[in-house]
Amino acid sequence: MTNKLKDITKSEVFTGVLLIIATIVSLIIANSRFGQVYNNFFTYPIIGEFNVHLIINDFLMAIFFLFVGLEIKHEILYGRLSSFKKASFPIIAAIGGVLLPAIIFTIINLGTPFSDGIGIPISTDIAFVVGIFMILENKLNPLLKIFLLSLAVVDDLISILVIGVLYSSNINVWCLLIAMIILLILFAMARNKIDNITIYLLVGLVLWFFIYYSGVHATISGVLLASAIPSKKFKKSKESMLNRLVHKLAPICNLFILPLFALCNTGIVLDLNENFSLDHTLVLGIIAGLVVGKPLGIMLFTWVATKLKITEKPKGVDWLSVLSVSILAGIGFTMSIFVSEIAFKGNHELINLSKISILLSAVISIIITYIVATMINFYKKKEPNKSNLQK
Repeated sequence: MTNKLKDITKSEVFTGVLLIIATIVSLIIANSRFGQVYNNFFTYPIIGEFNVHLIINDFLMAIFFLFVGLEIKHEILYGRLSSFKKASFPIIAAIGGVLLPAIIFTIINLGTPFSDGIGIPISTDIAFVVGIFMILENKLNPLLKIFLLSLAVVDDLISILVIGVLYSSNINVWCLLIAMIILLILFAMARNKIDNITIYLLVGLVLWFFIYYSGVHATISGVLLASAIPSKKFKKSKESMLNRLVHKLAPICNLFILPLFALCNTGIVLDLNENFSLDHTLVLGIIAGLVVGKPLGIMLFTWVATKLKITEKPKGVDWLSVLSVSILAGIGFTMSIFVSEIAFKGNHELINLSKISILLSAVISIIITYIVATMINFYKKKEPNKSNLQK
């Protein structure tokens, strides 16, 4: 592979484009004469109760959550979330971007059978959002890329907690207890400076097994394993195990797991004759939560927090620029689709409807971001001295 090709495959744009391509391909196949073949492939049993779809969503996504967990741990220990000054603005933004969509969804779906979907509109897709940010980078403030990444990382952490708390059922106490013992073993390994990635992954596989059968969603095992991975460099190592594992998992997750997840989970049958009148609150709750709730929550919480002197806006960034990036955060995609699969497990119609709403929200958010960013750039060029709105 040439250096140029390596650079392309490592870029955030490439990951975003791959996700878009995988989504388009799955939509085309699902709505063609090969739709049944597509469904049969992903529901084909591999081992016992595990079919292709389950392996992707419960096992491969646990690896993705391990990757996300490692990134969150690195940011908390050494990166953008390592101090209150660095972390406060994106953390407050993420909290607002989670709470307001959840409130909007709950108000719209109060007393309906769709209330379990509250976790769907609270998520922001890191890979997709950063990919679109890079595509639109000439229209967006480049300084806000760090803010967007930090916001998405905190958002993912909250989403993981929501999955663990809201979408775990029929808890098997014994399996959970064994899983906790295995986690303690992992921490003991780290404390004794065992510097072997393979051993950690093998023990992590056992952890996944018991988490899966405990009733807690299996992907949480990825985050638990990440918490035990040593973050400090040992004497004989050139780099910490955390950094080495992140480097190994990044191409696997970005170039294989995420596109495969999109290919598996976005094969939506677009039935124009479907009656949306009975389920319109679900659709409205997801779209309003992501498209309106996300940016409104981010802007409202950060603006109030800066006025109260709790945090401060990043230097070189104005409120209009924050607005454009906040709108982009309405792309829930991977995490939102993932939550819809868990929230309405077994109800194909509601899952399908949720996915349509998530895809529509992503498209709407991208279009609005483009329009708003273009208008802001035009305004700034035309009125360079009028900066009241920007400050």
